[in-house]
Amino acid sequence: VYPIFVEKARNAEIWDAEGRRYIDFASGIAVCNTGHSHPKVVAAVKDQMDKFSHTCLMINPYEVAIELAEKLIAIAPGQSEKKAIFLNSGAEAVENCIKIARAYTGRRGVIAFHGGFHGRTNLTMALTGKMTPYKHLFGPFSDNVYHTPYPIEQHNISVNNALQALDNVFKVDIAPTDVAAIIIEPIQGEGGFYSAPKEFLARLRAICDEHGIVFIADEIQSGFGRSGKMFAIEHSGIEPDLISMANGIAGGLPLTAGVGKSQIMDAPLLGGIGGTYGGSPIACAAAQSVLKIIEEEDLIQRSNEIGSIFKQRLAELKEQYPKHILDVRNQGSMIAIEFVSNGKANEPNTELTKALIANAPTHGLVLLACGFYGNVIRFLPALTMSNAIAEEGLTKFRLLIKSLVK
Repeated sequence: VYPIFVEKARNAEIWDAEGRRYIDFASGIAVCNTGHSHPKVVAAVKDQMDKFSHTCLMINPYEVAIELAEKLIAIAPGQSEKKAIFLNSGAEAVENCIKIARAYTGRRGVIAFHGGFHGRTNLTMALTGKMTPYKHLFGPFSDNVYHTPYPIEQHNISVNNALQALDNVFKVDIAPTDVAAIIIEPIQGEGGFYSAPKEFLARLRAICDEHGIVFIADEIQSGFGRSGKMFAIEHSGIEPDLISMANGIAGGLPLTAGVGKSQIMDAPLLGGIGGTYGGSPIACAAAQSVLKIIEEEDLIQRSNEIGSIFKQRLAELKEQYPKHILDVRNQGSMIAIEFVSNGKANEPNTELTKALIANAPTHGLVLLACGFYGNVIRFLPALTMSNAIAEEGLTKFRLLIKSLVK
């Protein structure tokens, strides 16, 4: 996105090779929830590296991975007995959840949602509900995947509209008794930071229970305190069958996980799920440190506090630019501002959003876009960001908008 070659990064700040400083509102796409190079994460990684770096968890297990699995099971929502697997990327976590669901149900079909993003492997591209740039030129894709609208009130897709569309999929494309899984982001990431209403998620849970469908919550971007709870699905009060976990898990080291109900997780044949690097001892040590930091520094509460600061300041911008800003929304520190023309939801202002991204470095900012039409700026500040840095960055963002909107 940026021709900025990073020299060093600390907490919520980045310095490039020329010594220029930037406030990081991206956190490596919600990876560094505990900030860049948190001292406790660095110490844990160094300590583990002194012991050993790799044996392959499937060959010679080690305590640091088992302890982490137990901790992930403990923090996963719901009271069901659970198990965990370790993988390397968000796409792997999602894909293996689908494999497990198919093994458990003996069924083929998977239902995903418009605007969803689930990864860049062939199967996860099929699940992703946006063609360009993620799927264009890369087909053919894995079949037996069906898409249905995600409820977004701002764009006139109500809960009832979305449920009716899902029912139409069952009538037209695939019988519910042939569906292995329904996968949903409780808060869409690349799709624009829209939160699924509680009543919609509750109804999905009921539909899955009625037809024996596995409910998968994709928490790749929304997990580990980012949403103001440990996992975004907790806002709904329901328990998913499987959860894909990734970005915020290990403070910047490659590690992901799938956590789910034991009877479902046990469905694949022995050795059917695995990988050479999954559960790297170094990454597991980092992840254990991240979980301690989240607890010791009360980062879930801090996520809500930071979200409130952003919401207030961005709402002021909405009042100042009503024709350009449709909506400001957040769930914890998943924060978004949506740009339109003439104040109309059906006129997404993609050009302004592109200009904001392109000119952010000249104002000392790192920003990311998202949204079905690419007209949303998403903010993913480190949960360890100070109020002073947050306010400084938001002032820079206000000046950035002022420089582009006349």
